[in-house]
Amino acid sequence: MKKETECFHPQSFDQFPVLYSFPPNKDTLGGTAYFLRGKEENVLVDCPKWNDLHLNFLEQQGGVDWLVLTHRDGISNVKKIKEALNCQVLIQEQEAYLIPEVSVIPFDQNYIFSSELEMIWTPGYSPGSACLYYSPLGGILFSGRHLLPNTNGQLALLKTAKTFHYPRQLRSLVRLIHRLNPSTLRYICPGANIGFLRGQGWVTDAYGQMLEIKNELEEITF
Repeated sequence: MKKETECFHPQSFDQFPVLYSFPPNKDTLGGTAYFLRGKEENVLVDCPKWNDLHLNFLEQQGGVDWLVLTHRDGISNVKKIKEALNCQVLIQEQEAYLIPEVSVIPFDQNYIFSSELEMIWTPGYSPGSACLYYSPLGGILFSGRHLLPNTNGQLALLKTAKTFHYPRQLRSLVRLIHRLNPSTLRYICPGANIGFLRGQGWVTDAYGQMLEIKNELEEITF
């Protein structure tokens, strides 16, 4: 592991005292991982750059019960993380084969941790793309790469060279819209492109922005 002086500390959110974000990880294409200190479980969302600083931080927070992976590009050093933290690893079943070196818990449509925490399958960016939904604090969706901020800091359903199936990604967005509402989803913590949020760290009016995306693409048959 690299020395702590070469690393950056996880950042806390004044608005969300149970939530921390890690610096972008070049091993996951600049992805952002999060740590959520839940009422019943502590959850690590995707893989941060793995080093002594991050390990010590997570241990000081009471450890990690679950490492949840929102998409295949969020996978990095899973075996080391699992062994160091003695946590369970959750991944959508279509991408479980990507980490044969560790024992994982695969899920199909969703995985319910508790009344306030649920993993939801949102295929499109990748076959096993998923989002983690946390109902307290107005509702927070950890969107992985399913929904990302664009260069203007607005939420977008980006189509890239790595997108697996864009029409399925659109349908996944519509299912989220039908499942949630403005009172149950206020914020999104995206799994990349954090720099476009210009220091805020999260997307506000999340449900409204999701509706805007759908309306802009309403000519597409879902």
